[in-house]
Amino acid sequence: MRRTILKLACAAAAAVLVSGCATGPKHDEIASSIPSLKAGQSRIYFFRSSTFGAAVQPDIRLNGEVVGQSKPNGFFFVDRPAGNFLASASTETEKTLSFVTQPGETKYIRSFVSFGLMVGRVNLEPETPEKAKADLATLSFTGKLAGK
Repeated sequence: MRRTILKLACAAAAAVLVSGCATGPKHDEIASSIPSLKAGQSRIYFFRSSTFGAAVQPDIRLNGEVVGQSKPNGFFFVDRPAGNFLASASTETEKTLSFVTQPGETKYIRSFVSFGLMVGRVNLEPETPEKAKADLATLSFTGKLAGK
């Protein structure tokens, strides 16, 4: 009886952890639907390639505007006029990342959870295009494509 209860508890815990992960099409499935950049624009990908801290899924802000969420195994992108940016995520503390984009440039911003006092903290860091593209292939799209 105890063994059955333990198995059920483990299965329930696993279901809670997995349910927090991003669902949606993989990058390769939508790649042909991703529009080309317009003149003067830059593209910023936000992605999270880990399930650590799956329950922690704060909003990602770009220059104060919510543009998506930090979802485990998920990614999204936004197109903005090239310029100066401040990305942020907040749980018990706010973590920020400043960066600059040039026209036609694509930036990749990784989010990841680290230990906090009461809640995990979501950190943001720039990632190389090579590493980001390798990770994107396994991640689920959590954003919206134009016209969809």
